[in-house]
Parts: sequence; structure tokens; C-alpha cells
Amino acid sequence: MQNTPPVYPALTDSYPDNVALLDRILRVEESFDLIKKPLKVGQDEMTLYFIDGFIKDTVMMKLMMSFLALQDLTTSTEEQGGVGTLAETALGKPHLLPALRFCARALPYVETDVIDSTDTAVQMVLSGAAVMVGSPFGRAVVVIDARSYPARDTAEPEGDKVMRGARDGFVETLIFNTALIRRRVRDPSLTVSYLSVGASSKTDIAVCYMEGKADRDLVERVKTKLAAVKTDALTMGHESLAEVLIRKRWYNPFPKIRYTERPDTAAAQLMEGSVLVICDTSPQVMILPTSIFDFMQETNDFYFPPLTGTYIRVVRHAVFWLTLFLTPTWYLLIMHPEFLPDWLSFILPTETGRIPIIAQLLLVEFMIDGLRMASLNTPSMLSNSLSVVGGLILGDFAVEIGWLIPEVILYMAFVAIANFTQRSYELGYAFKFMRMGLLILTALGGYWGFGAGLVGIVILLLTNVTVTGKRHYLYPLIPFDGKALKSLFFRVRKDQDS
Repeated sequence: MQNTPPVYPALTDSYPDNVALLDRILRVEESFDLIKKPLKVGQDEMTLYFIDGFIKDTVMMKLMMSFLALQDLTTSTEEQGGVGTLAETALGKPHLLPALRFCARALPYVETDVIDSTDTAVQMVLSGAAVMVGSPFGRAVVVIDARSYPARDTAEPEGDKVMRGARDGFVETLIFNTALIRRRVRDPSLTVSYLSVGASSKTDIAVCYMEGKADRDLVERVKTKLAAVKTDALTMGHESLAEVLIRKRWYNPFPKIRYTERPDTAAAQLMEGSVLVICDTSPQVMILPTSIFDFMQETNDFYFPPLTGTYIRVVRHAVFWLTLFLTPTWYLLIMHPEFLPDWLSFILPTETGRIPIIAQLLLVEFMIDGLRMASLNTPSMLSNSLSVVGGLILGDFAVEIGWLIPEVILYMAFVAIANFTQRSYELGYAFKFMRMGLLILTALGGYWGFGAGLVGIVILLLTNVTVTGKRHYLYPLIPFDGKALKSLFFRVRKDQDS
């Protein structure tokens, strides 16, 4: 059920009424971490609202010392120097002028703003900024953005490591992530647009793109979709955002969004014209637009010479696509050994075990996922050893008692390991579902079922919808772009890209 955001009463020219209104909305008496700090500055009064744990203590202490050193809140704003510039800033809202003058001459901090909206003031406090109301300012509110979110170190992502290159990674703090990108792209055309999504969570979202390189229509489509998102909260960060962005065709398992936790990868994608969507509280950055071939590019490819990078990329393509067709093709040849040449007859099993081979293959598919989930919940110091020992013991006993045959263990072990040649869990599970569906259809219809499964996979690829709906999921194959398709398989020198 969609919750509508509350509509708060407007601020007034009465300082006591504004304080009472914010006290009631923010419920400062009920929440111990929501701080209300009244100060007496000469004959004037001011009240600060902020959340303990989000504000830099040293900054707030110095600011309050600076405020208490003033004679009042109006003396420093009565001088006429620079009034013209401030008047232009307050054009159409003259009631903001006293607060703007105070910020310009008596507020020694960089990130400040003046607003007159109750909704915005409440959102800024809950986002971590400090909000100040003053007796001379009327319904104007001063915002001091002295936020300091709790954050972990920008260490290398566990699931996206490289043999060479940078060792930093994105974290759960939005401003840190944009800074990591700015560090690599020192170009004024790099644009970072801000949006807020979620009626209750009001999650900070940033859309990053290179002006002049990114498709302007794509940028506007992404912003429009984000602005139109109707949800109460993005509790699961990027995954919640992806689900509300793409609501249709849930039955198609192929991933529609590519993610990265590496700033160098994100910066490289920006230079190629991609659009990034960064969600606060999530260390993963969305890369748009996305085709299935984009998942086959890895950061390691670009940290090696072109020949080595090309070899790694070709091997990755061959091995990963083999995970889709290896076991279904092997099972088809078992059902129709007449298709098999004599020199490959050794791949046929000499014994079939006590249960059908199709049941063995599907059973091992489930066992692999079971072991994977168990390793995720196992303490890190034991996970590797227990997963290896568990796999060996289960496989050995399964063969001894006749549940499985050695060939099934061999091929499924290859499939399980080769699945990690690319880093997308979503694409790995999409291939898993396609492989299992292909196995079942082959068991039901032989080579006709195998052919029907191939047609079904092609249809799912052709009909998969991306976030924007403009770029095809099989680009650069459809529409055909020879240069882009070549770059997917062959890593050329950087000076040849241009």
C-alpha cells in the first residue's frame, strides 16, 4: 500500500510558533538522538535542530562559539555592502533577505542555505543537516550542512577484486562515492544531479553523466523514471530502486541493470557515455544502459596489455557460454548417441546410477545452491574449508551409494566453478535457470525439446526490456555495430579507441 507523504503546516513570521511547530513535527521530546539546542544571542534567540551522530561535533561547537560571540543576530546584517547580490538571490522572496545576510556575514561555514519550506526543513534535519530558526528571521530557516555519516573504509570490494589496479571501492555514503568518481574525472562536464525517492525514506539518489558524451534523451528518461517512482521506502537500496524502475516482465531472469563497486570502472563507463545511478546506503552503482555483452567486460581486462586482455576476455566468453550448453548438450548426446562421432564416444557414461541422469543433474544443481547458501552463513574463517570438504564428502558418498555417477560430478563441478568467470550473480542465475529449463525440455522432447529450449532462450533475450527501453539488450549485435562488437572480444590499445 502506497503511503502519501504528510503535508506539514507552513512556517510563520512568529519565532515561538516556528519552534513549537518543529518541536511537534520532529518529536524532540520522544527521540533522545534528535537534539534541540536553543541559544541566546544578545536580545535575539535562535534554536538549532540536528541529529546526534550525523553532525560533526567539532564543527557545531565552533559554530555555537561563533554565534555566542555576536552581539545579536541583526547587527551584522544591517550593513549595506553587498546588499545588491543578496537581493538578487532573494528575488521574489524578500522575507529571506535577513537570513541571507546573516549567512553571508556571520555564519563561518561553507555549505549553507536559506529556505522557507517546512517539508524541506524537516527533511534536511532527518537527512543529517542542522537547521536553525532565529527570532529576527521570520519564516526563513537556515540550513547548515555539516553532515558526517558513519562510513567504513573505501577498501577493495570483496566481490570485485583485480590482480592489478586501484584498491578502493564504493561505500554506503553517497557523497563519498561521488567524491571517488570526481577524483578520477576532473572535468567540469561531469554532472551529478540530485533526487530524493521514497515517501518515508526520502533516499538520496544521484544521477551522474558526462555532458556532451551521454545521450541527453537517455539522461532525461532516467531522471523522469526516478522522479515518477512511487514507493514508501527504498529499504534495500539499489535493489529496491531497480524493482520500482522495472515492474514488468518479472519472468525474464536476464539482468536489466549492471552494477559495479569499483570507482575506476564507474569512471571508465562515464567516459564511454554511460549514465550512473548512485543510491545512498548502497555501495553498488548502477550503470545504464546495459546489454548482455556488457557483463562480459571486467576491470582486469584493462589493467593488462592488449594481447593478454584479449585472451582473458575471449576465454571468459567461451567458458561462461559453455556453462549454459555443456550439461544439456551432454545429456542430449546420451539420449541420442547416434549423433556422437566415434572419437567422442568416451564421454558416454558406462553406468547410469540408481536414479535417472536428468534427476542427478537437477539434484546437483540444487545441492550447489545449498552449499553456496551454507557458505554465506558460515564464519569466514571456516567457510572455505567447510565448503570444499562438504563438496568432496557429499560427492564421494553420492557416487559410492549410486545416487550420482562421476561424469555428473565432473560436468557440474566445471559449471559451478566456471560460473564465477563473470561477476554478476543475476546473470549467473539467469544462465542457471536457462540451463535447467533446457535440461527439462531435452528430457521431455529429445532434440526437439533441445531446439525449443534454444528458441525460448533467444526469445527471452530479444524481448528483454532495459530500464530506458531505448537501447536493445543485444546491442551491439542488434542493431549491428561492428566496431563496438569487435571491442567486446578484442582489447585494443587506448590510443586506438579514439
